[in-house]
Amino acid sequence: MQSINTAKTTWDLSPLLTGDDDPRIHEYRKELSAAATLFADTWRERTDYLERPDVLLDALNEFNELESLKANGREYYYFGLRSSVDAIDPKLKARENQAIEFLQDISNQLQFFWLNIGTIDEKLQSAFLTHKGLASYHHWLEQQFRSAKHRLSEAEEKIMLLKSTPAHSLWVQMTSDMLAKDEREVLTEEGKTKIATEEEVLSLLTSKQKKVRDVAVKAMNAMLDDHADVAVTELNAILGNKKIDDQLRRYERPDAARHHSDDIDSGVVDALIAAVSDRYDIAHRYYRMRAKLVGLKKLAYHEKTIEYGSDNVECKYPEASRLVHEVFIGLDSEFADIYAEFLANGHIDAFPRKGKRGGAFCAHHGIAQPTYVMLNHTDKLRDVMTIAHEMGHAINNELVRKTQKAINFGTPMATAEVASTFMEDFVVERLLKEADDEAELSLRIRQLDDTIATIFRQIAFYRFEQDLHETFRAQGYLAQEEIGALFIKHIDAYLGPIFGGSKDAANWWMYVPHFRSFFYVYSYASGLLISKAMQAKVRQDKSFIKEVKIFLSAGLSKSPQAIFADMKIDITDKAFWKNGLEEIDRLLIDTVKLAKKLGKI
Repeated sequence: MQSINTAKTTWDLSPLLTGDDDPRIHEYRKELSAAATLFADTWRERTDYLERPDVLLDALNEFNELESLKANGREYYYFGLRSSVDAIDPKLKARENQAIEFLQDISNQLQFFWLNIGTIDEKLQSAFLTHKGLASYHHWLEQQFRSAKHRLSEAEEKIMLLKSTPAHSLWVQMTSDMLAKDEREVLTEEGKTKIATEEEVLSLLTSKQKKVRDVAVKAMNAMLDDHADVAVTELNAILGNKKIDDQLRRYERPDAARHHSDDIDSGVVDALIAAVSDRYDIAHRYYRMRAKLVGLKKLAYHEKTIEYGSDNVECKYPEASRLVHEVFIGLDSEFADIYAEFLANGHIDAFPRKGKRGGAFCAHHGIAQPTYVMLNHTDKLRDVMTIAHEMGHAINNELVRKTQKAINFGTPMATAEVASTFMEDFVVERLLKEADDEAELSLRIRQLDDTIATIFRQIAFYRFEQDLHETFRAQGYLAQEEIGALFIKHIDAYLGPIFGGSKDAANWWMYVPHFRSFFYVYSYASGLLISKAMQAKVRQDKSFIKEVKIFLSAGLSKSPQAIFADMKIDITDKAFWKNGLEEIDRLLIDTVKLAKKLGKI
């Protein structure tokens, strides 16, 4: 078992490149260009692989090798990561865009292949899907056959790929970079003024001290107000581009493309949305209790998670890292070893600084490259949960890298949040075991804060997106006031009457990056509810962790429904989501009982 060393707190990107002029950039481009040209020259004019499974196997093996080489593209990954922690430097973004353009050119050379596979005669498709030699490509082929009706001609697909950066990505980067560069004056817990980044301002919104919260929310609103004109234009631009894309690809509803790419049936997502929406009462009851605990008759939008009890104690990064490592040891030694390697190898960037993006993420780029995690650790207890969450993603990536072909590397969005929430909840469980009644109440409040946000807030966000896209498509443009009104409508629905309306939060959609990754947010709710089922099985039988590792290693080799069916979990059953919500309800009931026992409410 590896011990941990938290000395490295910034990324070591030398495994990718050693600098802007690393000779491997030129070597990689030359090698990949030659390989792509050879593949295209070999297969473009041939049709036998569309008729004979044995010939398609040869072609797919070559294509998989090419995908492995393509995924070895250090340039795009390297400059993308550097841009995340230094958004102020425009040269980094320029280099990243150049790398994206190169990879787009390669993809354009190769797209004839999967477009042609989608044209295989339906009468022959079953023969390809049942061919033993193609077993490891089975699900990939299923997806190509299913995607055919949404694909365009080769020339049109090239245009779609080439326009994606200027029509979407650059707009999104603009808003993100503006907020990352902004700084505002705030009041610290010690009563001193300081200049703070967006992430630091958001962190202060949970302070027990009303003065600190009030100054922070004014700073946040001023930040958003100053950038509102640009953000509104950005959002309308990407909504318009999304509408065009959906029309060209013949998607009947705005979220259909997301479900298609996530390899999940729209009916499953609809059942999830309906089940959670029907139980908004859980969130309403929770926030009523939350208000009583902090002595307020009403809550403002930014006061959802005011620090409570021992939950505001400092948890320094080394201490948080050791705690997460110990939990991973208890689950599986391989989980702990992967985390130790991340710390030792500089694959985690831990602390906020000027120019660094807010939030946290786990990044990967192909099967050949290491995974990197970005944090913004501010010594809060929730930051411990963030470490566990992002390392859940990282462990998921690393296990897939060890077991799958390049063509199956990745995780469907529908299941992407299962590993992260799985790890989070076991960290909370560890803390609860060691807590007295007072500490237990504080920890349960933190757990419910995260659970309510992960399930009910994200589903409210999803419904906001549905409304946003439908309204835009009906009107053609949305003014700032209209976007704000839609946002407030849906956040008020899940927050409940204790908030008395959230008009002051009309612009808070601006800093939520997931609204730009259309309809992604449902995966947080589905991930947590599914992981609850997995956690219950592990608690009943520790050996079930082996099944969990099989899931974490599956990548894109199967659909989400098939992966979970192997684990005896049926996500197509509407009752499944309701049962998961009952678990949350029981957690709330137990927490209310504990709070009453302690005389807190």
